[in-house]
Amino acid sequence: MRRYRSTRIGDVPLFVLVVALAVFGILMIYSAGVVDVPNKITAGAWRNQVTWFALSMLVIPVVMRVPVAWIEWAAQPAYAFCIVLLVLTLFIGGGGEGVAASEKSWIRVGPVTIQTSELAKIGVVLMLSRVLGEWREPPSTLWALWKPVAVVMFPMALVLLQPDLGTGLVFTSILIWALFWAGTPLVTLFFLVSPVLSLFLSINTIVWGVYVVLLLAVLFFRRSAFLSEKVTIFLLNVVAGVVALPLWQHLKPYQKNRLLVFLDPSVDPRGSGYNLIQSRVAIGSGGWLGKGFTMGTQKRLAFIPEQHTDFIFSVVGEELGFIGVLAVLLVFGLIFWRLVKIAERSSDPFASMVPFGLFGSWFAHVLVNVGMTVGIMPITGIPLPFVSYGGSFLLVNLLAMAIVQRIAAETGRG
Repeated sequence: MRRYRSTRIGDVPLFVLVVALAVFGILMIYSAGVVDVPNKITAGAWRNQVTWFALSMLVIPVVMRVPVAWIEWAAQPAYAFCIVLLVLTLFIGGGGEGVAASEKSWIRVGPVTIQTSELAKIGVVLMLSRVLGEWREPPSTLWALWKPVAVVMFPMALVLLQPDLGTGLVFTSILIWALFWAGTPLVTLFFLVSPVLSLFLSINTIVWGVYVVLLLAVLFFRRSAFLSEKVTIFLLNVVAGVVALPLWQHLKPYQKNRLLVFLDPSVDPRGSGYNLIQSRVAIGSGGWLGKGFTMGTQKRLAFIPEQHTDFIFSVVGEELGFIGVLAVLLVFGLIFWRLVKIAERSSDPFASMVPFGLFGSWFAHVLVNVGMTVGIMPITGIPLPFVSYGGSFLLVNLLAMAIVQRIAAETGRG
C-alpha cells in the first residue's frame, strides 16, 4: 500500500464544498442571532461555531496523516469507546442547550458539552465498514446480515433510550446504505426493513391487511429463501402491526404530537404544530430571491423555533429564497457525488465502505432536516450538517471528512 506522509488533500472538490458549506453555516447562524427580540443564546452562537470550526481546521491535518490501515485497526476500539460513552450518557448525561434535562444526550466535559451519539455515528461507520469489508460475496439469506445489523442496533438502542428518535433514524440509514454498497440484493433489504413498514402501515387496518397479503404472496413465490426465513419475516411483520397500538400508547405526549402534526399541523397550531406552520410561512415568504441576509421578518421576530439549529433551513429559505435553497441542496448533492466517487475508486473494501457509510449518515440528516421544515417529514429534531449550530456536531463531521480525504489520498485521483 502506498503511504503518504504529507497532509495533501485527497479530493479537492469535496474539501472545498464542505469548508464552504461550514463557513456559510456560520454566516446563517450569525443571521439567526440578528433578531428584534433579544436572545443571548442565538446572538452569541456564531462565535462558538467559529471557535469549533477553527479547532476542527487545526485537527483535520492531524487526522489526514493517519494511514487508512491504522484507521481500520482502530475501528474496533473506537466502536467500543463509543458504546461506553453512550452507556455513560444514560447515567450521567443531560440535556444540551435548549433541550430538556430529562433527555440524556450530552456529556459535559468542563465547559464543553458533547453529544455522544454524534461520535457514535463515526464509530458505527468504521466498525460497519470493517465487518462488511470482510465479505467476499453478497449475502444469500437474511440470516447472513446478523453481524452488521447487530453492530448498528446495539448503539442505536442506547440512543433511543436517551430518547433520540431522530438520531436513531440516522443509524438506520447508515445500515441500509452500507448494506446496499456491500452488494446486498434490494429484495433482501426490503425484507429487512419490512417490519418497520408494517408498523407504520398499521395506522390503517385495511392498508395494513393488503400489505400483509401482498408480502405473503411475495414470500411464497420467492424460491431463494429458506422456509424458516420466510416464516420469520412474515411473523415479524404481523407482530409489528399488532404492537403498533401498545407502542403508540407508550409514546410521550410530545412524541405523539409530532406525529399527529406531521399528518395535520392544524391539530395543534399553538403547540407542536406551531413549529411547522411558522417554518412553512418563513420559507414561503422568501419567494425567489429572499428578503436579504439578516432581513427575514419571521426570523427577526423570533417566530421560527430553534432557528439557529434544527430550523436553520427555514432561515435560509426566508432570507435567500428559492435560489438560495436550491444552491444549498446542490452543494449537498455535489458532496454526496464526491463521496460516491471516492468509494468507487477505492479497491480496498474497508476504504470503499467508509465514504458510503458517511453518505448514509449525511443523506439522512439532509433528508429529514429539510423535509421537516416543509412538512414532508416528521419533526425529529436533527440538525443540518455543516450548517446548523452545534460545536461537537460540526467537529465530528469535519473530522469524518478528513478521514475520507485520507482515503482519497491513498486511493489516488480518478
